[in-house]
Amino acid sequence: MRKLKHEEIPRPSPAAVSALPKHPISVVLDNVRSLYNVGSIFRTSDAALIEKLYLTGITGTPDNRGLHKTALGAQDTVAWAYEKDPVAVAHRLREAGYTLAVLEITDTPTRTTAVKSDHFPLCLVVGNELSGVRDDLVHLADLALEIPQYGAKQSLNVAVAYGIAVFDLVRCFRSFE
Repeated sequence: MRKLKHEEIPRPSPAAVSALPKHPISVVLDNVRSLYNVGSIFRTSDAALIEKLYLTGITGTPDNRGLHKTALGAQDTVAWAYEKDPVAVAHRLREAGYTLAVLEITDTPTRTTAVKSDHFPLCLVVGNELSGVRDDLVHLADLALEIPQYGAKQSLNVAVAYGIAVFDLVRCFRSFE
């Protein structure tokens, strides 16, 4: 075994990525404060080939160069839009046939690995680093996705949690094909 050099790693060009079929997952980021977290989420979204990121509330956008430090170019390969109101986005996606899933600890959790084929297309809502997903979005949701945790802490960094959740969702979706 040997580690591949950067130039040996097969990867499509940004133009080729835009032509690739996306997984039927759109994501609403609501009030994610850290540009580093948002940039990391862009990078993970590129790797997972999600449909679109909706940046809402105070969530930073690629217009802010600080996001580019962690996005590493993914801000150019992931479809995104800024909209102030996440509830309006959630309603619009639900009307378009999306299942609304919040990444949050609730009294009716669904493991990220237990999503069913009829839950796609799916809109994943990710909330603020401290307060999580806001109550009005939790009340709208069809599912509350939860990542099991076995230690003393009850939460993960938002970008880490997003990475685990979105790749679990992609694996579930791909298993139905």
